[in-house]
Amino acid sequence: MSKLDHGTIFGTASAVLSAVSAMPRSAARQDEPAPLSPAAAAVVREHYEPALSPIVLAGLVRVIEATLVILVGFTVYVCYVVPAHGFHWHYFAAIFGIALLAMLAFQVADIYQVQAFRGHEKQYMRLASAWSVVFLIAISMSFFAKAGDQFSRAWLGSFYVLGLFALIAFRRGLFLLVRRWTREGRLDRRTVVVGADANGESLIQSLAAQHDSDVRVIGVFDDRGDERSTTSCAGVPKLGSVDDLVEFARSTRVDLVIFSLPVSAESRILQMLKKLWVLPVDIRLSAHTNKLRYRPRSYSYVGNVAVLDIFDKPIADWDVVMKWLFDKIVGTLALISALPIMLLVAIAIKLDSRGPIFFKQERYGFNNELIEIYKFRSMYVDQTDANANKLVTAGDRRVTSVGRFIRKTSLDELPQLFNVVFAGNLSLVGPRPHALQAKAENRLYDEAVDGYFARHRVKPGLTGWAQIHGWRGETNSQEKIQRRVEHDLYYIENWSILLDLYILAQTPFALIHTENAY
Repeated sequence: MSKLDHGTIFGTASAVLSAVSAMPRSAARQDEPAPLSPAAAAVVREHYEPALSPIVLAGLVRVIEATLVILVGFTVYVCYVVPAHGFHWHYFAAIFGIALLAMLAFQVADIYQVQAFRGHEKQYMRLASAWSVVFLIAISMSFFAKAGDQFSRAWLGSFYVLGLFALIAFRRGLFLLVRRWTREGRLDRRTVVVGADANGESLIQSLAAQHDSDVRVIGVFDDRGDERSTTSCAGVPKLGSVDDLVEFARSTRVDLVIFSLPVSAESRILQMLKKLWVLPVDIRLSAHTNKLRYRPRSYSYVGNVAVLDIFDKPIADWDVVMKWLFDKIVGTLALISALPIMLLVAIAIKLDSRGPIFFKQERYGFNNELIEIYKFRSMYVDQTDANANKLVTAGDRRVTSVGRFIRKTSLDELPQLFNVVFAGNLSLVGPRPHALQAKAENRLYDEAVDGYFARHRVKPGLTGWAQIHGWRGETNSQEKIQRRVEHDLYYIENWSILLDLYILAQTPFALIHTENAY
């Protein structure tokens, strides 16, 4: 039994990547995926809805309830106080203060959890109690500040009663929505367990025993053959090997992968991580059966089950919302600004050679899915190469006169703003999507670069960290695509809105250097 290196396996993601990258390169090759087992195919065929983030849902509830409190306070103020006593600014401060206190009180009462949204009766009691405490605090503050006579008692009482009624009515409507979303599985974390043995059975039973758990185990995978592992585990079917899990996660929604292997199985864990870290999912190692215990802060929890964090989905929860808003708002502004230039380019293409203005091409997108992107046509119509079987090189006769200019200046990429704003399958910033048959030194990119598919854990973009560092254009060597992927992975691990803004600001300067763009 190998000695466990806690820092190697259970440290940061970069530490794990260092460990798996040190393994033989032969393990990196991803051959054509084998067909999924009948059990796995049946799960893939099941209808499922897009997931909703509980963190984002809780945040939206906070905002909506605070807004609701403010609206009730102002409505009572405008309808009663203003006609009777005129306009007074101190009511504004009181209304916003009560809204802020309400958010804090509801947080302390622990009613911003999805479990509370599901309509348990005690949430209404907690809400009423917290709302009452807010007004007791407000009255006490006005008393000690000797400002009680500055506020209408009728306003304060009406605010309390109508506010409580509005909050309870909202919570009831929220309950109906959450009940529907729960029935649709949108609040579930679709989970697979790796390890069809006694540890896996214990893990599944522990997860199933939890009340109000959002974990839904949809299958078990094991890297051992059927002769060494059972065909089901705690009533959950075994769907295949770890190799099958990669293809399975690309065919259906998987939110969480939990290893039930003992921490002493270091080599097996690293072999599996080598295959799974390319997926945009959370990966955890169950610690509920381990005799070796670390400090409590070393663990996170899936319900009541202690786990060790291995990988997190790169962009999740509020980050997804911020990235989406950034793409839509900035992308729309960029598209409007680029329309005159796009019109001129379209006219030049039409005058230069016969054929359509736009060129549609399939490329790999998020989670290795095929997406269609749009470009200005830069080649003669009878010599276009949709799959990029042959990369464009200097002096390539397939490229038109206008095409040479728009390729060097990257103006041919401008129609991809339509992908960002309307289709939503591209981001403004992210790893550039590559053509299906793109090669470096006659080797497909995933053959040439270890961990190549990990760049697909986020949505691809028009520009990226690699592009502003000079790694754009022709990829005729393994080093060029290797450096691109390294920069893409750095971007994924360090993403922020500020980084996106920095990359966008640097992109025009990067486009000045055209030595590798043909």
